[in-house]
Amino acid sequence: MDYVSALIPPVVMAVAFTALIVTMVKSQGGANKSKEDAAVDAALAASAEAERPAPERETS
Repeated sequence: MDYVSALIPPVVMAVAFTALIVTMVKSQGGANKSKEDAAVDAALAASAEAERPAPERETS
């Protein structure tokens, strides 16, 4: 019976990993794809804006 107890953890991990991958694949696209894309685009624009140096002021 030692072989059964040795096989249980890898089998459980394989089932959990498969369920995770299936969930990730199912959540791609669909009705929320445009909302997710807009959120990513907004985050990238905010990041690019933060990296841009501020314009220097002229002192006259």
